[in-house]
Amino acid sequence: MLPHWTQDDLLVNDVRLHYTRTGLGDKRPLVLVHGFSDNGLCWTPTARDLEAEYDVIMPDMRGHGLSARVQPDEEVDMAADLAELIRTLELDRPIVGGHSMGAGVTYEIGVRFPEMVSALVLEDPGWRLSWPDQPAENPISKWAWTLPDKTMEELLVEYHKDHPNWSEEMIRLMCESKKQLDPTIADVMTKRRHIGRLDWLATLPTITHPVLLITGDSELGGLVTPEAIAKVRELNPSVTIVTIPDVGHLIRFDKYTAFMAAVRAFLKQIPA
Repeated sequence: MLPHWTQDDLLVNDVRLHYTRTGLGDKRPLVLVHGFSDNGLCWTPTARDLEAEYDVIMPDMRGHGLSARVQPDEEVDMAADLAELIRTLELDRPIVGGHSMGAGVTYEIGVRFPEMVSALVLEDPGWRLSWPDQPAENPISKWAWTLPDKTMEELLVEYHKDHPNWSEEMIRLMCESKKQLDPTIADVMTKRRHIGRLDWLATLPTITHPVLLITGDSELGGLVTPEAIAKVRELNPSVTIVTIPDVGHLIRFDKYTAFMAAVRAFLKQIPA
């Protein structure tokens, strides 16, 4: 985190949400929502590159980062949490972007609270026409429960091995986020299928905001398949679609330059 950035907590829907902010409210607001098991600071490179033009706000969602832990029977509505954060900070129709889980939250904001945002950036949301049968025990939940028993040093070794092209900063940020994860959120999201999740096929035609959809290669782990991309074009031709080759789900982590080029080109087109 840069020295001039600030961090604070907000009481949002009766729970504590932590966030990091690059500005003081004198620039156009840009809210960035992390993916599952990450935290707000995993957007650090993007925020650093955009803070000259935008006031970047990076929340930790429930069960993530330094935000409130969750209970097994808790109803988690991350889109409502994010909407309340936007209201509480008095952000004027921010641009909202998100990755994976955060892309889903971002999209929900656009559908459920359209008056609150001006544009949406979706980095590999969970948009498919069909999903394979899920095993009885969710492997993501199982993985999440292994994290408390791993040391930071063990995670650093794993991430250096699995992501040799990542910067030392990005590896450390990702490992720190894993140590901050509340594994219960994985169980809650698995059991409830993320409360409030919307059917993108039914709602996409209603979206009138500028939307950027950034996808990778589904053969390499990207969530958005070519069939889903074709459906997006059919349902809402105004959506800007950028497919980045040779990358899977972790688009901006593995292909940061290409990701930022797509984001910057999109942001330039959004009316002030």
